[in-house]
Amino acid sequence: MRRLNVAVLMGGKSEEREVSLATGRMIMNALDQQKYCAFAVDSALIGQRALSTQSQSVQSESSIELLPLEEIVLPKGRCPRPDVVFIALHGRFGEDGTVQGLLELLEIPYVGSGVLASALAMNKIMSRKLFEHEGIPLPAALTARRGVDASAFAQEIEHTLGYPVVVKPNEQGSTIGISIVHHPRDLQTALDLAFKFDEHILVEEFVKGTEITGAVIGNDDPICLPIIEIVPEGGFYDYHAKYTPGATEEIVPARIPHAQYVEAQRLAIACHKALGCKGMSRTDMIVSGERIVVLEVNTIPGMTPTSLLPRAAEAAGISFPELLDRLIEYALEGKGTK
Repeated sequence: MRRLNVAVLMGGKSEEREVSLATGRMIMNALDQQKYCAFAVDSALIGQRALSTQSQSVQSESSIELLPLEEIVLPKGRCPRPDVVFIALHGRFGEDGTVQGLLELLEIPYVGSGVLASALAMNKIMSRKLFEHEGIPLPAALTARRGVDASAFAQEIEHTLGYPVVVKPNEQGSTIGISIVHHPRDLQTALDLAFKFDEHILVEEFVKGTEITGAVIGNDDPICLPIIEIVPEGGFYDYHAKYTPGATEEIVPARIPHAQYVEAQRLAIACHKALGCKGMSRTDMIVSGERIVVLEVNTIPGMTPTSLLPRAAEAAGISFPELLDRLIEYALEGKGTK
């Protein structure tokens, strides 16, 4: 049986480029060479020569050559047409349905969710509307668009939500542009930061409690892997806590009552299905007393050494190479039509 040609699509143009490169390199190094012929493609390289992933911010023992996007769109003979694309992009132009649409046009199967599910999950405001319709519990929230009357909006926040609140861009990941605001005097700074990254923002009530995450794998009959409890050293699971080894304690299984553990798994699967996700997703939640609220869903979870999906899979007895095998199998089930 011949090896499958796998293009690992990484890098890209979003603020999460470096995380994507780390994710892509982890995947490249873990794919079974007896099963796959893998090559790395950087979606930010268009009409440019190949580069290396070796850089000051992305350390690796061996450099991986990054080929331009044309190798997928218009193969020039350096690499074969991929049997499947493993999308390792994070943020805009990778996690938002953009590249998924391109691959649909090219009729190339790919790992992960399709165009609509990806776009919905990336758009926090739209995914909230869907989750509300499905009865999925969420933090109370307000939304605003760039140019909003800051004074009137501040009064609405104080009257409707109170403080503290969480201010976040509508379409960003890895906690980029997010602020926790404890006092009205700090609101404008948080709004300015969030609006740097997006035209629309979300302001949510701050729910104090235990942070947990539920990773889901599968297509039509998905399963939820063991729930992970997240304990960041600084109390906030920010970019540093997510991607710095040792900055966060991850406890598997989460130390929550059994009934809430089961409910958290149910909610993770419910979010996966409501969005129409394929292959994988990760739902971040907060347990506060008897209450569990869903914060957001990530359709392309990280695959770095500190990432949560591989950690949850490991706790379920699934090795990283086996996890990659499963995700590729899920992609080929639909043959690219999602």
